[in-house]
Amino acid sequence: MFIYTVRANTLKFIGIIGAAVLALCMLIVFLPAYEPATTAAIAASTSEYRYDKVKTEADAAAFLEQFGWEVEKEPLETLEIRIPSQFDKVMNAYNELQKNQGLDLSRYKDKDVLRYTFRITNYPNYTGTVYANVIVYKNKVIGGDICSSDVTGFINGFVFPESR
Repeated sequence: MFIYTVRANTLKFIGIIGAAVLALCMLIVFLPAYEPATTAAIAASTSEYRYDKVKTEADAAAFLEQFGWEVEKEPLETLEIRIPSQFDKVMNAYNELQKNQGLDLSRYKDKDVLRYTFRITNYPNYTGTVYANVIVYKNKVIGGDICSSDVTGFINGFVFPESR
């Protein structure tokens, strides 16, 4: 026969631990999921655009046209590239541009992707050469930009500028 004694302090300690675990579980279950307002706003503003079903060069051109861009029919370049496994300062800055348009390249680190480059023919109030890059992985647009070829040029997301 075994006899086990429990002091009142031990019971209080077990009760406090149990209450803390219960409170933590309640917080996890009942707190709403956190989503930054910028992500929700970006998702709402880009919901009318389709980022999937980009299988050919013509599909990539049609993807750009839904934003209001006019591009030359044939891409200047179609190239398979690899998203780096580690992002340096430049790649982090480029990924911030992607995040600002509701995309994120960090999920595709160390993946081979396809990049289409087109010449833009209707960039407003700009006479230099402007290019559009569309980055595709498994028939889905995962990134890209609109950029100028000038040394002091610019790089923007896909959304057509109101005026520049």
